[in-house]
Amino acid sequence: MKKLIPAFFAMALLPMNSCKENAAEKVNQANVEMAAERDAQKIVFPTINFDKTSHDFGEIDNGTAVETVFSYTNSGRSPLVVTDIKSSCGCTVPQGWSKEPLMPGESSQFTVKFNGKGANKVSKTITLTTNTENGREQVRISAFVKPDPNATVPAPILKQTTK
Repeated sequence: MKKLIPAFFAMALLPMNSCKENAAEKVNQANVEMAAERDAQKIVFPTINFDKTSHDFGEIDNGTAVETVFSYTNSGRSPLVVTDIKSSCGCTVPQGWSKEPLMPGESSQFTVKFNGKGANKVSKTITLTTNTENGREQVRISAFVKPDPNATVPAPILKQTTK
């Protein structure tokens, strides 16, 4: 029985050694040349340029909704596609943008609405998902939200001590 185990392994390894063909002989040289030519070509990404990358609403009253428009141009040599635009929070809503390809030299825009809620200096980031080299582009909005003069201020919580 002990002699059968090594013999079994030898028989199992025999077919693996008998198929030693040179793999380099199987490669089609024309395919290698086409792949080298394809890889040598530089990928041309679109380029997005904004009319502004940030907008400051200045001082606004708490709860006063404001909006601004961001315009952008495809200054690259291939079509620009904006697949999504999202804000860093739900109080800021980007809208009115197109998912259609924007040809080189063409311009488009989107609106950003901010509900005006918050306190003091508020900054929000809007992220565009694009087919540019970075893949993501950002613009920002900010405002100083003045406190509501009619809002009630909660009383401070005092700790009670027991003696």
